[in-house]
Amino acid sequence: MPRRLTLVTGAPGWLGSRLVRVLAHGLPDVPALAEPDPERRIRCLVMPGAPVDALTRIAPDLELVLGDIRDPAALRELCRGAEGATVFHLCGIIHPRRVRVVAISSNSPAGANPHPDHRFDEASPYRPYRHYGESKRRMEALVAEAEATGKVETVVLRPCWFYGPEQPVRQTRFFTMIREGKAPLVGGGTARRSMSYIDNTCQALLLAERSAAARGRLYWVADRRSYTMSEIVDTVERLLEEEFGMAVAHRRLRLPALASRVAAVADALLQAMGRYQQEVHVLSEMSQTIACSIARAERELGYAPRIELEEGMRRSIRWCLEHGQAI
Repeated sequence: MPRRLTLVTGAPGWLGSRLVRVLAHGLPDVPALAEPDPERRIRCLVMPGAPVDALTRIAPDLELVLGDIRDPAALRELCRGAEGATVFHLCGIIHPRRVRVVAISSNSPAGANPHPDHRFDEASPYRPYRHYGESKRRMEALVAEAEATGKVETVVLRPCWFYGPEQPVRQTRFFTMIREGKAPLVGGGTARRSMSYIDNTCQALLLAERSAAARGRLYWVADRRSYTMSEIVDTVERLLEEEFGMAVAHRRLRLPALASRVAAVADALLQAMGRYQQEVHVLSEMSQTIACSIARAERELGYAPRIELEEGMRRSIRWCLEHGQAI
């Protein structure tokens, strides 16, 4: 009998690559998902020219389909013989020059919390943040339209700020800024952020695949609690120094809340011109609370995020050092 097929887009991106690893090798932190499904066969749609060596090292029997997701011929090849398959549709464009539809959602369609004690849930209204948030809002609308046809089952997950192994250089740069004492803390660093350790997010993806009750539903997924910006920076600094033996500057770039508001204006102007400047964009968000409730995912999916900030950052730093990303 042929093994059950699973289709993945968005590899060799960060989340896509990590999901392939979890599908192929299991999720050790979650006993019920610790062992991989031996009947699972994995097929990935990969952009021509994308580096695939890391993917094939993760799963040597991985099937690769080279093609652009906008190309119907590539999608036909991806879906060949795929009746009954599960699709993990993860690809997207970060801060596009123009709005286009992507497939895994985020916190961006909801924007920032209206006040520090507020937590987003699935009933929160849309307040898209920049082009990225608008593209995710449109994606969610398209998914809802597809669900309404009755021809396809859909689930939308909204993870928050990713962190964890196999991270891109932009996340490692954040570690470097902390080590060098250049990490900005705006307005005292009290703004709270929900964060999504990447294997917690993978757990939610697997649970959404398994749950019949998840059909047509939207779920916020993140670590169990949110963290202040000060806690995030302090945790990384302490791990770098005490566990990885690095010299750290023990400084913060402390800025008034006004700096974040000025950066927000600059970010809006730049993105209106089709440009994205990472430092300006990140600074514009540093004074905002972006936090969610994961109660629905816990209740309906059985989602139980096992890894919180300290252990997640420990694993992130270790991965960077083991894979040549200098901090």
